[in-house]
Amino acid sequence: MRSNGPIALAFNALVIAFMLAPLLVVCVVAFTPENTLTIPTTEFSLRWFRAVFEHPDFVSSFWNSLWLALASATLSTALAVPAAIAITRYSFVGRDTLNALFLSPLIIPHLVLGVAMLRMFALVGGTGSFGWLVLAHTVIVTPYALRLVLAALAGFDRSAERAALSLGASQATVFRRITLPMILPGVTGGWLLAFINSFDEVTMSIFVTSPSTVTLPVRMYMYATESIDPLMAAVSALMVFVTAAAMLLLDRIYGLDRVLVGKA
Repeated sequence: MRSNGPIALAFNALVIAFMLAPLLVVCVVAFTPENTLTIPTTEFSLRWFRAVFEHPDFVSSFWNSLWLALASATLSTALAVPAAIAITRYSFVGRDTLNALFLSPLIIPHLVLGVAMLRMFALVGGTGSFGWLVLAHTVIVTPYALRLVLAALAGFDRSAERAALSLGASQATVFRRITLPMILPGVTGGWLLAFINSFDEVTMSIFVTSPSTVTLPVRMYMYATESIDPLMAAVSALMVFVTAAAMLLLDRIYGLDRVLVGKA
């Protein structure tokens, strides 16, 4: 394969710089000692980072978002794995309909989903419940987990499974010892994408959260409508740092190439 020329490399560098520039600006502004959104020129300060941890609403909202993302990502992955196996391996009436149903949240605006969820929760008496909030997030993040598990199963070689079955292994043993380890990169990548999308979800969450279950993105949105101080920049910078640290840890432990690309 031919290597990229200088023009292609320059273009790629410009695209990457264009995408990363807003993040870098937000992270730099978070270190300002001023009371307004300004880039520090003379000194850097941790004033607004300390303010974040001294703000109880942001701390509680962070924990709400963390537990919500963990629960919804785990539940969506648990649904995506058997659904993907059924869709890729079996022919039955309604298979295409089932696949379209699981992937439909990708094409429905989250504003519409938020209004629909609010109406449904009001009818069943689930407004303000953390469990119903987990269910709502599971609905919108399941497609991300399902797509990666489907991709992992698309080129799956079943010869090892057939050999294990011929030697007397049960279906459960074959799935636990052979199938799951071989599709684990897709499952892990799907869980990671579901977690990120659940943690960052704001449009639908505005409609279905209650004062006791406000998530961090919703809290940031509420605060940004009332104030323009650098506290939002500090919160955003912390989210960038935490995400980068999580990705680095995942790369060290498991390898991002195995999770996102599927390399052995």
